[in-house]
Amino acid sequence: MATRFLLLQIVVLAVVLGAVGAVSVHLSTSEFGDIRAQRMLSVAENLASTPIVRDQLDNPAAERVLAPEVDRAVDLSGADLAEIVTPDATVLVSSDPSRWGEPADLGRSDVTTGRAWSGDLDVDDVHSIAGHVPVLDIDGNVLAVVAVSEGYPSLWQLLTAGGAQLLLYLGIGAALGLIGSYLLARRLERDTRGLAVAEIASLADHREALLHSIREGVVAVDNAGCITVLNDSAQELLGLPTDAVGRHLTEVDVDPTVREFLLSEASEHDVVLSTRDHVLALNRQPASSRGRRIGTVTTMRDSTQLAAMQSQLTSHKSVTDTLRAQTHEFANQLHTISGLTQLGEFDAVTDFVGTLTRRRAEISDAVTRRIADPAVAALLIAKTSLAAESGVALELTADSRLGALEPALSTDVITILGNLVDNAVDVSEGSTESTVQVRVRDDDELLVEVTDTGPGVPANARDTIFARGVTSKPDVPGGRGIGLALVRLVSAQHGGSVSVADTDSASSGAVFTVRMPRSDIGALR
Repeated sequence: MATRFLLLQIVVLAVVLGAVGAVSVHLSTSEFGDIRAQRMLSVAENLASTPIVRDQLDNPAAERVLAPEVDRAVDLSGADLAEIVTPDATVLVSSDPSRWGEPADLGRSDVTTGRAWSGDLDVDDVHSIAGHVPVLDIDGNVLAVVAVSEGYPSLWQLLTAGGAQLLLYLGIGAALGLIGSYLLARRLERDTRGLAVAEIASLADHREALLHSIREGVVAVDNAGCITVLNDSAQELLGLPTDAVGRHLTEVDVDPTVREFLLSEASEHDVVLSTRDHVLALNRQPASSRGRRIGTVTTMRDSTQLAAMQSQLTSHKSVTDTLRAQTHEFANQLHTISGLTQLGEFDAVTDFVGTLTRRRAEISDAVTRRIADPAVAALLIAKTSLAAESGVALELTADSRLGALEPALSTDVITILGNLVDNAVDVSEGSTESTVQVRVRDDDELLVEVTDTGPGVPANARDTIFARGVTSKPDVPGGRGIGLALVRLVSAQHGGSVSVADTDSASSGAVFTVRMPRSDIGALR
């Protein structure tokens, strides 16, 4: 690379020096023409004004008489040629004796009109600068013409005249080029970690192949909040356009909670966020280069299926807990029956069993009379027993009505209802009234409403509680706050929405409401 830079700089220097030389030659030529034209004209005027020239023009021996004057003009001026020419353009006297009597080429000169002239002229095929001055009589007639000329210096003469300076400039330029190339090569070696150009290109190709082949999404954001790296998985998970790289996060359509997470600087791990279509698990790590922070790198994976499985496991755990609670309750009841039997109180046994049967029937009847879907009804019955063990009363409102649902929708309703009821029971446990009310209707839309008597949800947290992992439990195996995120995801998949508000009563508590369009209810009538 250093050699390439050196060769490039040498070529640039050669071009620059060539241009400087051309300009210098042009300026020298122009300067020579201007200065020497005046000089030739002055010499010609001086020779034309010499009395002996005027007096001896008619002398038959004018060539020998005037020759010393012509030679003296050449010696004093440094001109190449000085001549006296007759009005008919014949050389009368010349500093070059071989031209005596030869025709003279006056070119574009208008000296024969009685006016002095100076300019370029070819003399014996030599490009020269010439000065012509007429010799006039008393009446102003032209008696002769004095012509003095000097040839232009050649290109080689102009270049060799400044050769020392050109060589000096070339040497200085070459030295600076060598030093600059060396320093630049050292800087490039340091900045590129000692890698060659081919190695850098190979690393870049492998980086692109790696980024776009891994299943996890990768997003890099610089200090200004602009996206610098985005692989295919992240683009799909976040729904970003193909031209998102290079744009600021505020300029692309991305979920606000995800945008806030990507713009944060601190390191965070396994943070669960819910968008409209996905439940994402994100990890963010600051990126730095040589001790200087350059942005953050966030990896993300789609946990939607994992969240659904977790919800199903939670439902199974809920059933297990319900069976455990019922087992504990049945054991107590059997112990009571056993004791009454040993005491011989058979009538009391009959009354006790009847009371238990009526109570169980009342719970089942209260649910099945309003909820026709067997899966949803079974869930509510199980949750009622489980809540009772925690000291919380689970009540189904009198105006609840739900028909039989399609299996797929029934599963989604169970997911929504189970998560909302579990959260409501958890926050209501230990409160003053400890009551959870459930309202389910499928009139113009499918409505699921769960009211608790817990501490409520702060107003500043209502926009993020369904998106970012939030839980009221100190430790939740398998995830944090995934229930509400899953509720939002499932409702959004059906074109619905979920919201939270305060209860109408004076006491604390919250109301979680899920609404889904009537066209998606799919009830079996």
